[in-house]
Amino acid sequence: MSSSVTTSQPAPTQNSGGSKGVPRLRTRKGHVPGRPKRSVLLTVLTGLILLYTVVPLVWLVISATKTQEGLGDSSGLWFSNDFALWDNISETFTYHDGIFVRWLLNTLLYVVLGAGGATLLAILGGYALAKFTFPGKRAVFAVVIGAVAVPGTALAVPTFLMFSKMGLTDTPWAVIIPSLVSPFGLYLMWVFATEAIPNELMEAARIDGAGEVRTFFQVALPLLAPGTVTVLLFTTVATWNNYFLPLIMLKDPDWYPLTLGLDSWNNQAQTIGGDVIFNLVITGSLLTIIPLIAAFLLLQRFWQSGLAAGSVKE
Repeated sequence: MSSSVTTSQPAPTQNSGGSKGVPRLRTRKGHVPGRPKRSVLLTVLTGLILLYTVVPLVWLVISATKTQEGLGDSSGLWFSNDFALWDNISETFTYHDGIFVRWLLNTLLYVVLGAGGATLLAILGGYALAKFTFPGKRAVFAVVIGAVAVPGTALAVPTFLMFSKMGLTDTPWAVIIPSLVSPFGLYLMWVFATEAIPNELMEAARIDGAGEVRTFFQVALPLLAPGTVTVLLFTTVATWNNYFLPLIMLKDPDWYPLTLGLDSWNNQAQTIGGDVIFNLVITGSLLTIIPLIAAFLLLQRFWQSGLAAGSVKE
């Protein structure tokens, strides 16, 4: 009689602490979907760009609190013993019979008529190019792209010669009329209108009896609000900071914008017997950028969505 020996393998032991006896597979940590990847190089580059942007602004704010003597006796990135910000602001507005106020009003005039007109033309042109088909549309597209690539300084001299023959130099129109042309604003509104206005919505408005003008103002224009604000901010900054065009077009200081006026104050130190007023130049520069900073902060949510127009295809 043969006897069989039965061998039994021991069962895995389990304890109250869970499956500690079962070996676990080691998982590799990967990128979690929806969470941005971390990059040390990108963080360092972003920090350098932030430092490059913020340091001049900090220097401008600190220097605006100093007197003319304090600018030379103290460090550039730290305050002097005397805090003269309010005195500098008051003197900036009253110096030379309040010419700074005149320059500020001139700049506002150029922005309202120039940047506002450029935005309006960009809206109308971009909407027409995006939603209507007509002969020569490809040629218009090529001209717009080519105009975006041409720098404004290359057209300054031909523009001056043309306005000189028309007798418009040394007048506000020599600054306003060239500011009405914004190829980049036209292209941006073209792209934005193509994606923001559904063709079905326009067809529904036309079926309901709405004409083209009513369709534009009641249907299309509200949908173009983010792109409109974006173009308005770009044209406003370009007109507000415009220096070269007024420099060659204007001779009368009464029509100077802020950029040209502050430069004339800065150049006084190089003339014999001229007043050295670097503290007023710095304070005026600080007052000049405050409206632009306020506009970007107040309209930030609009222009961010406008910049993203056309980046995603559905």
